[in-house]
Amino acid sequence: MIELLRTQFFQLALVAALLVGLCAPAVGTFIVQRRLALLGDGIGHVALTGVALGFLTNTAPVLTAVVVSVAGAVAIELVRARGRTSGDVALALLFYGGIAGGVMLMGIAPGGSNAKLNSYLFGAIASVTTQDIWVIGALAVAVIAVVVIFGRELFVLCQDEEMARASGLPVRFLSLVIAITAALTVVIAMRVVGLLLVSALMVIPVATSQQLTRGFRATMALAMTIGVVVAVGGLLASTLSSRVPPGAAIVLLALGGFVLALGVGRFVRRGRVREPGVHEPTPVREAA
Repeated sequence: MIELLRTQFFQLALVAALLVGLCAPAVGTFIVQRRLALLGDGIGHVALTGVALGFLTNTAPVLTAVVVSVAGAVAIELVRARGRTSGDVALALLFYGGIAGGVMLMGIAPGGSNAKLNSYLFGAIASVTTQDIWVIGALAVAVIAVVVIFGRELFVLCQDEEMARASGLPVRFLSLVIAITAALTVVIAMRVVGLLLVSALMVIPVATSQQLTRGFRATMALAMTIGVVVAVGGLLASTLSSRVPPGAAIVLLALGGFVLALGVGRFVRRGRVREPGVHEPTPVREAA
């Protein structure tokens, strides 16, 4: 195990897992609170076109994925903000067009192959390069900076959009901030868990944390802790056994944690209700 820690590929993969484990649940907390749990999934479909565009133009796929993902996230938010029934159809067209465009561009790109496509769809953390780490690290810093700087405003927006608008907050700008931050998070995580599973790492740790905590900050902190644990755990499982896919291992560990937390949460709440003179407290909204 000590020899494994000294290898460069494991060190790079470990750094990537830590960054993803921190960033995905942090952004996912706002997304889940705003009932946009599938936003990451939709952006992941669009990001595939960016990856394929990188191979087609002989450019770093991570960089082209950033550009296309951000553009797709802005488009998704603008369509969502319309608030019309036709918006669902437009979003579906955007999602399916994104993944179809990615498959098409990958097919005609020089050197494009199903193996390369699958590494982005399902993750290939063992193949993360030093260049990938620098890009992922820069994006992770940007994501955490957004959470720290706009955390309170985003909390108000996620709780009640009308109240945020009445309070004078720039609702449209903050909504775009959430969408763009989610796009950056998708790009950060695509090399670890894959574009098809990235939404799970943004949502499941948050859902798990909600079973055990009260308050927005506590939920986010525990979700980020869970994200790091499952990301590193999935990495170790895939490293110790080459037959274990890292992305699937991470998501399954997260799901196992949710099931465990669900049982523990119900047991604790039931014990509180049965205890004489103790009543289940009303959840208190806490500012970020």
